[in-house]
Amino acid sequence: MRTLIEHGTVVTPSDTFAADVLIEGETIAAVGKNLAALFHGNIDRRIDATGKLVIPGGIDVHTHLDMPFGGTFSVDDFESGTISAACGGTTTLVDFAIQPQSGPGQFGSLKEGLGIWHEKAAGKAVVDYGFHMIVRNVDKTSLADMDHLVKHEGVTSFKLFTAYPGVFYVDDASIFRALRKTGDNGGLICMHAENGPVIDVIIEEAKARGETAPIWHALTRPPRLEGEASHRVLALAEVAKVPLYIVHLSAAEALEQVREARDRGVRAYAETCPQYLFLDQTNYEEPDFGGSKYVMSPPLRAPGNNKSLWHGLKLDDLQVISTDHCPFCMKEKRLGENDFAKIPNGAPGVETRLYLTYQGVREGKISLNRWVQLNSAAPAMIFGMVGKKGTLAPGADADVVVWDPEKKHTLSVKAHHSKADYNPYEGREVVGGPTHVLSRGKVVVEGGQFIGKKGDGKFVKRGLTLA
Repeated sequence: MRTLIEHGTVVTPSDTFAADVLIEGETIAAVGKNLAALFHGNIDRRIDATGKLVIPGGIDVHTHLDMPFGGTFSVDDFESGTISAACGGTTTLVDFAIQPQSGPGQFGSLKEGLGIWHEKAAGKAVVDYGFHMIVRNVDKTSLADMDHLVKHEGVTSFKLFTAYPGVFYVDDASIFRALRKTGDNGGLICMHAENGPVIDVIIEEAKARGETAPIWHALTRPPRLEGEASHRVLALAEVAKVPLYIVHLSAAEALEQVREARDRGVRAYAETCPQYLFLDQTNYEEPDFGGSKYVMSPPLRAPGNNKSLWHGLKLDDLQVISTDHCPFCMKEKRLGENDFAKIPNGAPGVETRLYLTYQGVREGKISLNRWVQLNSAAPAMIFGMVGKKGTLAPGADADVVVWDPEKKHTLSVKAHHSKADYNPYEGREVVGGPTHVLSRGKVVVEGGQFIGKKGDGKFVKRGLTLA
């Protein structure tokens, strides 16, 4: 199958130029002008991109599909979650597999956890996907499994937590051992950085006073404790002499620590998410338990905090925009109606990322090229997909989005493809959106309609970071 996307404006992290994109089968064959003439019309499909941008498919490196949490599961599985991704212009995602735990101190292997997530995804995904591995117990078996996953399974990144004692929390010595291991095998540690033990004390104090409303989720997780944990794990990475990636950074206090570490020469990387750029702590005050929609960790921060994050994105203090897509319906959120600490953490976001962050381009907060870098190219480079994903270059997978810069769209639960029964950005009008989305050369979204096929998504074996 030969497809030609013609008359568009190609956007890469470094250049913006008029060109056609020729696709042969699943890969990009050529990028240049007047490519149709080279084949004398011998083209199976032509897509007219006049007046539109042609960009590499988005890569979301932080999703939680079909994930257990507090007795329930995130409502999007690998079918609905990847359909949502595709409809928003994201053609690759990296989800988090979890090391299983059968009881206190009883952990399964990382290999076992990876197998569970392969089963969750098999035959369901409509676009390509990879896995990180959440490590809950750092012992000799886990460290050996880390080597195996990097060398043989294409899983080259591992997530550890300084939060959620009794569930995901690991101590500093365990974090350091894991960092040292990645120094040996070339993997990358991703950190959820909040001071979980101290947060738990603050939560206990709030509940003892009878504070139960959703706003207390934010008030018991102060930004300084995100900054403190970020400082600590970056110091550990500095001593270990290895890179570190901080996930879903929300607070200016944490960004300051990343910036200072990078200035010292630490290979420190961090992502933020659209919710921290477009929402704030006042959303928790919505009536009728509406604030529970925004319960996520880290929480939304005070108004004005987002200015620091936009500045960090512009100056490369933050390298990636991801979503932490982890949706629950309101019936699950209401499990915490009388106790904010029991509200499942997470919200939908994989479909709205490109829509929302393009508004930053329109408002002059980031450049068009930087938008592509943050959403596509940098995730590919940091997470071992360079040359195959996140680029419009010959030989790369033909993951391509045709983007109409003037298309108007209203974000709404009625318009999104997630199984979540609410949208955090309900009623927000955005300008700019995809007209065509191609996954490995196949059109999966056209005119706002998903036309792909369940099971067409493939597992991506990732290499080592090149950042």
